[in-house]
Amino acid sequence: MNPVPRRTAGRPARTAALCVLGLAVAAVWAFPVYWMALTAFEPGAEIRAATPRFWPRRPTWEHFAQVTADPLFWHAVRNSAVVTGATVVLAMAVALGSALAVARFRFRGRGLYVAAVMLVQMVPHVALVIPIFLTLGDVGLSDSIPGLVVTYLAFVLPFAVWTLRGFVAAVPRELEEAAMVDGCGRAAVFRRVVLPLALPGLVATSVYAMVLAWNEYLFAYFLLGTPDQHTVPLWLTHFVTTEGTDYGALMAGSTIVALPVVVFFLLVQRHLAGGLTAGAVKG
Repeated sequence: MNPVPRRTAGRPARTAALCVLGLAVAAVWAFPVYWMALTAFEPGAEIRAATPRFWPRRPTWEHFAQVTADPLFWHAVRNSAVVTGATVVLAMAVALGSALAVARFRFRGRGLYVAAVMLVQMVPHVALVIPIFLTLGDVGLSDSIPGLVVTYLAFVLPFAVWTLRGFVAAVPRELEEAAMVDGCGRAAVFRRVVLPLALPGLVATSVYAMVLAWNEYLFAYFLLGTPDQHTVPLWLTHFVTTEGTDYGALMAGSTIVALPVVVFFLLVQRHLAGGLTAGAVKG
């Protein structure tokens, strides 16, 4: 009887160790989310208790009722939905066109453009707060939803162009040429060939744009001064006052705010796994 090769014999143990490590990392990442939801359901007395509990003794919905009863909350949700929707739609439309041009056409300054896209991603966002604030003030877009959308586009577009460039480059040119031989024009080729094959990339990139626009706080804090223009992250700061922090309402609001991102991810997760790897080609 031939002995089991040492490499094959050690494979189950290595797989088990990697699974345990993966579960441990997942638990570390998921615990803050669990604690947020736990605090949202705990009564005030349990939140302030010296000994923390990992399950509420008397779950309550009072914090969620406090959040949803505030009319400013729904106003902030509407503002965040408008900002996020506009950012995602505009970013995907502009980035896909730019990625198509970079991946399919040879023009002077192409390499410089791609390098500039990479360099913009390396600039710390906090370093651009004052220049963006002054620029928006000069063009009359300060303290406004359109100004915030333009600001988010400035940070989403470089990443989106760079990512979608790989997806467009991964589409074989032969498919486009075959479609043109069959009588399709440039627009029809893009609509029937390139766009369906680049859909996973659009999904993966839109998730990034959606999360950034929905959760962003720094620029919203500096650019939006009127309460009517506040987004959800700014609205959550109402529970942090000089008299203390209402942790129950703050965690309930944070839990509600996190739900749209989770729902959006569940809707697109089938395309997301392929989208994260399909564009990893040399273009």
